[in-house]
Amino acid sequence: MDALNAEQKQEMATSFACLALYDGEAEISSEQIAALLKATGVEVEGFYPIIFSQMMTPAKITELLAAPGGSGGGGGGGGDAGGAAEEEKEEEKVEEEEMDMGGSMDMFGGDGGEGGGDY
Repeated sequence: MDALNAEQKQEMATSFACLALYDGEAEISSEQIAALLKATGVEVEGFYPIIFSQMMTPAKITELLAAPGGSGGGGGGGGDAGGAAEEEKEEEKVEEEEMDMGGSMDMFGGDGGEGGGDY
C-alpha cells in the first residue's frame, strides 16, 4: 500500500467497501459505502462512493469475481498445429498403456492370485 498514491488508496478502499457490502448481502449504495468507510475511519473524496455505487452493482461484482484473471503475458508465437495433434496422440498412447494391465495385480504389486502373500 505504501507504493500507492492517495487517489489509488481511496479507490482501493472504496472497492473493498463495495466488496464487503456485497459479501454481507447488503445494498450497495453510495450512502452504504460512505457509512462503511466512515465506520472504518477511512476518508475518501465524496465522489468515490457515488461513482462506485453506480459501477459496482451486485451483478457486475459477480461477473468480475467469476471472470478468470488475466496474467497479462503475451501469447505464444504463431503456434504449431502439429504440436497439438502430436500431444493428443501421445495422451492416447499413455491411456492405452494404462488400460492394458495384463493380468491381475494387487495394490502392492504382487499377483492377485490366491496364496503367496504375507496377508
